[in-house]
Amino acid sequence: MPSNNPLFSLKTLVIPALMVTGLSACGGSSDSSGEGYVTFYNASANAPAIFLTLDENLDEDGTDYFEQTYNSVSFGQTGGDKLLETNNYAMELAWQSDDSIARDDLTKVYESSIEITSDNIQFVVLTQDITNPEVLTYTIPVIDDETDTDDDLFNMRLLNLHQSQANIDIYLSKSDETFNEATLIGQTAYGQLTDNAKFEQDDYIFYITNSGSDEVLYTSDEVNYSFASQYVMVVRENQGVGSSPFVIDRVSSASAIEYANDGAQAKLTVFNGIEQHDLISDYQGTLDVHLDGYNQTPDFANLAQGQFSESIITDRGDYSLELTLPGTQEFLLKNHLVTLKENVDRTVFFYLEEENVDHDGDGNVDENNDGIVDEIEITINSLVVDNSTHQGIYEHGVNIINFVDDEDFSTVNFYFVRSDEIIDTAANKKSVDFGEPQNILLLNNTYTIYAVAKRDSSDILLISQELVLDEESEEQFLILEEDAASASGYKLTLANQTR
Repeated sequence: MPSNNPLFSLKTLVIPALMVTGLSACGGSSDSSGEGYVTFYNASANAPAIFLTLDENLDEDGTDYFEQTYNSVSFGQTGGDKLLETNNYAMELAWQSDDSIARDDLTKVYESSIEITSDNIQFVVLTQDITNPEVLTYTIPVIDDETDTDDDLFNMRLLNLHQSQANIDIYLSKSDETFNEATLIGQTAYGQLTDNAKFEQDDYIFYITNSGSDEVLYTSDEVNYSFASQYVMVVRENQGVGSSPFVIDRVSSASAIEYANDGAQAKLTVFNGIEQHDLISDYQGTLDVHLDGYNQTPDFANLAQGQFSESIITDRGDYSLELTLPGTQEFLLKNHLVTLKENVDRTVFFYLEEENVDHDGDGNVDENNDGIVDEIEITINSLVVDNSTHQGIYEHGVNIINFVDDEDFSTVNFYFVRSDEIIDTAANKKSVDFGEPQNILLLNNTYTIYAVAKRDSSDILLISQELVLDEESEEQFLILEEDAASASGYKLTLANQTR
């Protein structure tokens, strides 16, 4: 059974203690001297990147007054500690709803006031659905590590932001121990920030149970603490594919790092981008995929060119993928390594690449000068992509993959053109090399996608297609392939990243 005794060098028993919940303005008069900090953390799963603005005086535009809009913060991330003079400030949280990031052009989701007090951190948390967000503000005293004689310790607080798992127990053990040796360090309800506790700098494992239960619902991977810093360990809802309802973010003054449930499963999908070729004449456009070695029953059978497989859930780990002709032991590919991390959704794209053979290494692939490459060899490659778990409603990511390797070009320019734009004025565009994915983040709108390549000195339009993004849309793959059956010779495929 887990122990309830103080853990290692625990100096203060962690007792749930809500510091300040900030759904309204912080009261009190301002401290006329000194400095404090503000830290913003975005815990709203369907929120876009959020900008924090602080303004010393809303009624004045003069340069004598402080006004600052900080860099945007994505879900699960923090903007870090921002040093400010002690004072009362107007505070705004907003997102970029247009091309401009000027303060007046941002769309506000929250406004209030905040008091920066000497030697304190105002920890501002955006949580819940972005259409009806909740903002919590906690006051955390700054601990001066330079005067702390216990310089082999670090400081930690716990914060539970999992609304449907409102009452939980959090345990901690050394990394070489188990739940049997773990110590209860926090019993927290939703929104509660615990008092600070000090621990020896070391590697630890966290465990989460329902309040009063010994059934472990979450076990973290090893979490390293090697600095005498202040940390807030934030428990929030798991957005990944693992079965545990929890993840933990380790939030420090500089960053937030997510820790999924150790041993959580992963999701795998396969895409067949292998075109038919004279050098693999037996391949007729379909294949079988075997996960972790050949077996009589493939994990994905008769997968056609240009198609995604169904997704499977499997244990995390390192796997060897084999490709065979359907129903045979004739291999197209052997021993391609795919690593599946816990809680991750991944797609493996298989595609074909041609290479001109230069046997003597002189750079000449047309030795007889007949204008034809003497010899071509092909390879089948795999491309592993992490599928986005972002749940944004105002913006969506598009992962662009170019599988066209023309003898005249290997780079294609993709333009996402809105109704009031043309290609030359399009604000959203990406240059994508063969087999090298690029991501672009697009606001909800209707776009015409143009795939353009350069042949000699001329721009060539390969293909165009419409893309409509709205609040119901998911993260997308955009795949460009050659297609002899189409009028243009190319095709664009749009597909949801989550399957």
